[in-house]
Amino acid sequence: MSLAGIGRVLASSLLAGLVAIAGADEGRNASAYAQQVVASLPSFQPAPAPAGVIRLWGHGSFSRPFMRLLVARWAKGFARFHPDIVIREETYGTSSAVPALALGAGDLAILGEEILPEAVDTFLRVKPYEPFGIAIATGSVDVRNFDYAQMFFVHKDNPLAQLTLTQLDAVFGAEHRRGAPRNVRLWGDLGLTGEWADKPITPYGWKTDDSFGFYLEQTLLAGSHRWNDALKEFGHITRPDGTIYDHGQQALDALAHDRYGIAVSNIRYAGPDVKPLAVAERDGSPYVAVTAQILVDQTYPLPRLIPAYLDRKPGEPVEPKTKEFLRYILSREGQQDILDDGRYLPLNPAAVAAQLKKLE
Repeated sequence: MSLAGIGRVLASSLLAGLVAIAGADEGRNASAYAQQVVASLPSFQPAPAPAGVIRLWGHGSFSRPFMRLLVARWAKGFARFHPDIVIREETYGTSSAVPALALGAGDLAILGEEILPEAVDTFLRVKPYEPFGIAIATGSVDVRNFDYAQMFFVHKDNPLAQLTLTQLDAVFGAEHRRGAPRNVRLWGDLGLTGEWADKPITPYGWKTDDSFGFYLEQTLLAGSHRWNDALKEFGHITRPDGTIYDHGQQALDALAHDRYGIAVSNIRYAGPDVKPLAVAERDGSPYVAVTAQILVDQTYPLPRLIPAYLDRKPGEPVEPKTKEFLRYILSREGQQDILDDGRYLPLNPAAVAAQLKKLE
């Protein structure tokens, strides 16, 4: 069988096999607005590229096909334009993807979250430059393991409906780098009166050494590593039956029993005793609640973007096969594949244009 035939068979069989086993708890978060955004993107216009194999590493595991199903869709669509280029995927974990690039075992790494400093350091031990990254998708609203939005919650009895990142930094952190005059430790410091005024705020959240915690350090705490000493940290717990009690669920379960608490988590875990807050970047900025539209537009002040990385020496062009595949992912067809997969969200036109410019 030819290389083109092998590529078509691999992509079609992988896609068919994985549709049935995609996680049952992984919801579908595409919206009509996201569909309109994708329809407005330019169609893929193929350019010449040599035949061969693209070795793709990334987000997944032996037991869960996190990125594998989407990669199969991309491979099948890309084969219509470049039948002599085969996508060979090794989606067995974000932690293995960047090292594979550094060691020459992979051509493209697609991560399940923002790159961690340890991954960059691993690459720099081998190469005298950092890995080259572009964004290829938007994180989900509420799909577990698909970079869901980090949101903030208070107890249902709490009169607050919104906070700024400046205020949240002062609540969860200990350096208030976003410009608050002091740390916030009482509900009265956020303007609440009466019985709330002198009550201490108890923050609940991820373990600070988890990748979720690292994301908040870089975004919410503006790079600070100093957290509020009162923070109650949660990590995943594996139950005797093998199921996982998620850290986000634990945080909101705790908040449900604490009128004076505040938690970072996600809407997928919310029950009737907690409520999400609208969030603004700073005073004078619009307060927004998480929706698919808000995330695609990138107007939520804590954006989650799915990155792809490759080994590109500064000043040198992207390898043609890999460039073509990334151009396909960033096209109308590639972003439609994201919608059809139903877990991540697409990029908006301005974001697509910015990423395509980076590839030139």
